Amino acid sequence: MNARLRASTLLLLAGATACKKGDGSGLPFQTVGRQPDVAPVMLNRELPFRYPPALYAQKVQGNVTLRIYIDRDGSIVSDSTRVAETSGFNALDSAAMKGSRDLKFEPAKTQGLPVPVSILLPVFFRHPDAPPLAGDSMIRRDSTDTAKQSATKSKTR
Repeated sequence: MNARLRASTLLLLAGATACKKGDGSGLPFQTVGRQPDVAPVMLNRELPFRYPPALYAQKVQGNVTLRIYIDRDGSIVSDSTRVAETSGFNALDSAAMKGSRDLKFEPAKTQGLPVPVSILLPVFFRHPDAPPLAGDSMIRRDSTDTAKQSATKSKTR
C-alpha cells in the first residue's frame, strides 16, 4: 500500500481516536436500544479500515454507517455487522465491513458488569486532495493534521 493511501486511511475515522477510555461524551458512535451505564470504548491504536485503491485513485469519498454488535467480552460478532447507511459505493461499504472485523473494544457496562451492546459506527473515507463533502465541517482538518499527514507521507516514501 503506498504512503499516500496509508495517510488517507488515517483520516477514515479521525473522530474515533478521540474516544478516550472512560470518556463516553466524545464517542464517535452511538449505542442502539437500551443504553448501558458506560458505553464501549474502542481499543484499536490504528484503525483497521483500508481505502480501496481504485476509489482512492479516483478521489471517491463517502461515509458508511455500520451497525455492530459488541459482546460482553468486547469482541465484535462479525455475522451481526450490517451496513446501516450505505456510502453509495459497494467498495467503500465492503471496506468498512471488512475492517470492522478487526475492531477491539472494552465492553459496555451496566451496574459495573460487562453487557453486550449494538452500536452505530460511522466510517469516513476521505481523500486529502478531494474537496470536502457536505457536512465535513464536523471533521476537523487543521494545520497540525496536515503536518502529521505530510510527516507520515515523507517517512514512508
